[in-house]
Amino acid sequence: MKKLKNIKAALFDLDGVVFDTEPQYTLFWGQQCREYHPEHPGLEYEIKGQTLTQIYDRHFSGPLAQEQKVITERLNAYEREMDYEYVDGFEDFVRQLRSEGVKTAVVTSSNLDKMNSVYAKHPEFQGLFNEILTSEDFEHSKPDPDCYLKAAMRLGVTPSECVVFEDSFNGIKSGRAAQMRVVGLATTNPVEAIQPLCDEVWENYN
Repeated sequence: MKKLKNIKAALFDLDGVVFDTEPQYTLFWGQQCREYHPEHPGLEYEIKGQTLTQIYDRHFSGPLAQEQKVITERLNAYEREMDYEYVDGFEDFVRQLRSEGVKTAVVTSSNLDKMNSVYAKHPEFQGLFNEILTSEDFEHSKPDPDCYLKAAMRLGVTPSECVVFEDSFNGIKSGRAAQMRVVGLATTNPVEAIQPLCDEVWENYN
């Protein structure tokens, strides 16, 4: 991280950054989109990186608003059975940061129900981070900087002392709006798409 010296805190999004879950979400949303939006093929790729609230507001409102509860129940059941595999090299990388005195946090739009599924499959997970912020911890979703600013406050560091690891456009914009340095993970979007928005772009943590 030659451009990212003297950092005191590393803030990680969850899906596509800590866990390689984006392909699984594409499958789930592909099923929902084909059922509710057969007129819009490929919609599941367009909604990548959006929060559940954003997806509902933009694509499942109006006459489809009554289906949100059904979709949420399906999603909760799906997330309980998902494979939460770490992005290549993540575990070693985050442990190295901790050994060097860098504070770490997860900053995710996922809710506590999902995180409980994560904890059940990865008992070691919580020990990798000083703080874990979920959707219940902030009022405004990415790309608003609220979530990352609150994470910095909890860790007792300034935005300029933080580096954000993100894969989605909304997440990258959130880190930028918080005036933090941003490393883009090319796990969800191609390198050339996110590179202009980031300080660095990595394929993974190796």
